[in-house]
Amino acid sequence: MRSQALRADVLMLITAAIWGAAFVAQRLGMDAIGPFLYTGLRFTLGALVLLPLLLVLPKPAVKQPLNRGMLLGGLLMGLALSLGINLQQVGLLFTSVTNSGFITGLYVIIVPLLGLFLGHRTGMGTWIGASLAVAGMFLLSVGDNFHVASGDWLQLAGAFVWGIHVLLVGFFASRYDPIRLALLQFAVCAVVSLVLAMVFEDIRFSAIVQAGPAILYGGVIAVAIGYTLQVVAQRHAIASHAAIILSLEAVFAAIAGALMLDESLHARGYLGCALMFVGMLVAQLWPQRQAPAVAATTN
Repeated sequence: MRSQALRADVLMLITAAIWGAAFVAQRLGMDAIGPFLYTGLRFTLGALVLLPLLLVLPKPAVKQPLNRGMLLGGLLMGLALSLGINLQQVGLLFTSVTNSGFITGLYVIIVPLLGLFLGHRTGMGTWIGASLAVAGMFLLSVGDNFHVASGDWLQLAGAFVWGIHVLLVGFFASRYDPIRLALLQFAVCAVVSLVLAMVFEDIRFSAIVQAGPAILYGGVIAVAIGYTLQVVAQRHAIASHAAIILSLEAVFAAIAGALMLDESLHARGYLGCALMFVGMLVAQLWPQRQAPAVAATTN
């Protein structure tokens, strides 16, 4: 079990790095096309890349691979993904990559709070780790002259949706085949986003070609690899712990924004990165209180 947990942590850390860099692709993609079209195209591409895996991976040991529960899980995950990613995508039009990474990462504290309403037990290590991560994200992304832009409000709304999405993934991924779940949520998100694009945006083939590199990264790397790794990893992870590791995307978003978009990363930002890593380690290594053993009784 410990090796499974370590493997899950590593996969989620890789996912966080992929998602952090994806903020840059998301911003650059909208230089040519609208936010809904970008989202729809990259999730369509992600679904198409993932589809051949169903032919080569071992079949899950279930009689009905696409039963009602799996379809419901894929639909709910896909709807949450559609809302969260489009709030994030539109918000990027009005705020920086660094701020987007910070505010999105606030689901690190939203997940355990939502978990309380679902009866989840959250240990002291998780709360301390989440608090350190939030403090780190504040130092990382909020400057002296921080003001709440419209894009920041959209990112904050998205953070609540991402919290719900993490909980949904944790619930369904432990019960159904993760590859099929991932494919279903990608398809739902692609359809919803493309419909929104057809209603609200101007679609031109030349603009799609211009956005091609950003769509390729966003579809193949961020969606097909990143979101699939999340679903696979959360089969063996506590949702509140997963949120802390995945929130490290804020660190990678800040670094990517500084390197590729000339966004600033000052000394306090590096301190924030350090606090986030410490928070992750505290949440994972804090001793868990063992449940008392039930004494055997004889009649």
